[in-house]
Parts: sequence; C-alpha cells; structure tokens
Amino acid sequence: MASKPSASKLSGVLAGAKADGRAALIGYLPAGFPTVEGGIRAVDALIEGGCDVVEIGLPHSDPVLDGAVIQTADDIALRGGVRIKDVLRTVQEVAAAHPGTAVLVMTYWNPVDRYGVARFAADLAAAGGAGCILPDLPVEESEEWRKAADAHGLDTVFVVAPSSKDARLAEVTAAGSGFVYAAAVMGVTGTRSAVGSLAEDLVARTRATTDLPVCVGLGVSNAEQAAEVARFADGVIVGSAFVKRILEAGEDEAAALDGVRALAGELAAGVRRR
Repeated sequence: MASKPSASKLSGVLAGAKADGRAALIGYLPAGFPTVEGGIRAVDALIEGGCDVVEIGLPHSDPVLDGAVIQTADDIALRGGVRIKDVLRTVQEVAAAHPGTAVLVMTYWNPVDRYGVARFAADLAAAGGAGCILPDLPVEESEEWRKAADAHGLDTVFVVAPSSKDARLAEVTAAGSGFVYAAAVMGVTGTRSAVGSLAEDLVARTRATTDLPVCVGLGVSNAEQAAEVARFADGVIVGSAFVKRILEAGEDEAAALDGVRALAGELAAGVRRR
C-alpha cells in the first residue's frame, strides 16, 4: 500500500476532522463569480457556514468536466474579465482571513501551462494556497508540476472515477498528496437527487491502494446526502449546490451570501451526524 505522510496544511485540516470523528466538508466556488469582490465574500461565507476546505475554481472557457451550473458560473466570471491574478488574489484574501482553512485551487491544466508551471506554483504558495486539484492532468505527464508543487509545499490532488481500474487507482494515488478526489458519478459534476450507487465501491477500492483520505464529489446538495456520503468517505465535496444558491439570488448579494452560508451550515451538520 502506498502511503504519503505529510505535514501539509491540507493534511492537517483533514486529520482534524477525522479526529473529531467526522468527514470534512469541502466547498467549491469559481473565482470572479459573480464578481471578483463578490466571489471573495462568497467563499468567506462558505467558511463561515462550516466548510473545512475550500476549492477556488479557475474559470475556463471549456470546462468539459463540469455540469451546466458551474459552466454558467464560469461564463459569468470570464465575461467579467477574471484573470489568474484574480484567482490568486481570491486565494490570498481568503487564506489570510481564515488561517485555519485549507485553500486549494481547482483548475484545468492549460491555464497553468500557459502561465508557467514553476511560476504558478510559486505564486499560489505565496498567496497562502495549500495545493491544487488538476482534474485533466494525466499522472504520466505531471512530473514537472509535482516537482514545482513539492518545492513550495503544495499538495497535488488527482481525480479518480468509477471507470478507473484498480491498477490505475494505485498509479494515481501513489502520485498524489493531500487527498484523493473521487468523482463518484460517471460524467460531469452537478447536484443529484440521490447519492450515486458507485460512490462507496470507488472509495473502498481507492482506500485499498493508499492511506490518503478519499473525498467524494458527486453532486451532494442537502444535509441528508452529505450524511450518507460522510458515512463512508473522508470528505464531502460540494460545488454546484453553492453556485445555484448564488445564481438563484440574482443581483441580491446579501441573499446570495445568506444562502451560501445557510447551505454550508446544513451540510456541516450533515457530515457531523453519527
């Protein structure tokens, strides 16, 4: 079994949740949505509501692995002119305001490659980031990034899916750090009316290859689903449901922030159910 002991901030936060006898709550929002300033306040609200870890999305013009809700948010952010510097500023302000929270960037590989691999790792670390989730970067092509990330104390989180064979799971988990992102619904992300039946099996197969925490993203949108996933996973990842709260509030920012904060509170209560 591959094991990657780490004293990273992300590992510490996840270990803290485990010590409390519960799964961690991981929230996602794209930077620059609905605006850069508004996006920072929205991520603050995630943490105020109870998220242990936050993922700051780097908006992409072709987010092929994301569902329609997140695609809509990315489009709003891009039309508003969001840039990588805004993503890094979001990380910096959130990390400074919430030192007990691990702040990650979730991004497709192309923007990192264009920005410069070493430069991105250095700037993310300088902003207070804890690591990066790279859903479309093959492990076989990740050495340059992992070396840069390691040099700056950043974790690299890779994504596995139900279609991943056991040998492939072992390759992916051996290369990653922080946690393993189990995308437990085949296809794109997004809220689901029921927890996917493949999730528990994927977590068990992944755990057989690694001591890293396994966190599940499959479209959780309420406390009941969060509690169900928390029963077998080390972390519950929620993104689309938070984005929907902001979209539904329209131009009423106070309502958007209240909605995000309230949902985070409900989900945080869900992952704490015994």
